[in-house]
Amino acid sequence: MSKILSIHTYGDPVLRTPSQPVAAITPEIKQLVEDMFTTMHAAQGVGLAAQQVGRTEAVCVVEIPESYDVEEENGPRLNPDTPLKMAFINPRITSASAETCSMEEGCLSFPDIRGQVKRPQSIVVEHLGLDGQTRTTELHGFYARAVQHEMDHLAGDLFIDRFSHVKRLAIRGKLKRLKDETLENLQNG
Repeated sequence: MSKILSIHTYGDPVLRTPSQPVAAITPEIKQLVEDMFTTMHAAQGVGLAAQQVGRTEAVCVVEIPESYDVEEENGPRLNPDTPLKMAFINPRITSASAETCSMEEGCLSFPDIRGQVKRPQSIVVEHLGLDGQTRTTELHGFYARAVQHEMDHLAGDLFIDRFSHVKRLAIRGKLKRLKDETLENLQNG
């Protein structure tokens, strides 16, 4: 049975902790993936990394609505051969397109903070599946963006690190309040 885990917010040191590779797909890892999907759905997100639930395994999950996987309304899917719901274990980007795209992003660890982030339009990711087999998955558009966002978390990087200097200045107050609130919550257990 899966459960909803608490989402760690900005200021929690775990968000800056690089992940550790998963040695084997154990029942515990499978449970973590299931719990992460449940948590992500409850928070109405499209992606979640282990650090966001206080863990440091190299695990992230992504599930995007089919409407996000098209360039124009009712157009063909950008990733027709890829399931819209996937777990990525020990993911590694093996290639990225030179073509980039800037788009507004949000993050479950940063409530009410959004900003433009420039990322490669397409990537190829090597990762383990829940069956322990190595897979190579090519992703395009929003799906590629979501996976890159979650993989940044696994490296201890945050989407605010990719904001322009001007944008970071503009949200400085919001970030300080969120960090102070997070630290206070951590101290009070």
